[in-house]
Amino acid sequence: MNHAEGQPYVDPEAAARKLVELAANVEAVQDGRIYIERINAPFMFNLKGSGSEFGAGLKPAVERGWLSKHENGTYVKLMPPREDLLTRK
Repeated sequence: MNHAEGQPYVDPEAAARKLVELAANVEAVQDGRIYIERINAPFMFNLKGSGSEFGAGLKPAVERGWLSKHENGTYVKLMPPREDLLTRK
């Protein structure tokens, strides 16, 4: 039995795309800020992702310029799309 079955966010790429999707559906506050818990909570509780999957997904999302993360880690900002990132396979 494969333990990764039923865990779609084990792949950091899939987790990164889901985090961008979650961020896109959150109303940003002051200066485009999206508090990290606004994407962390739905990822972990609604989608049943783990904390390590969240961190592993956040890293490529930031590296690819999809999200920017404040140095203190309390919020992210959704970066302007250069292409349709959510539909690209």
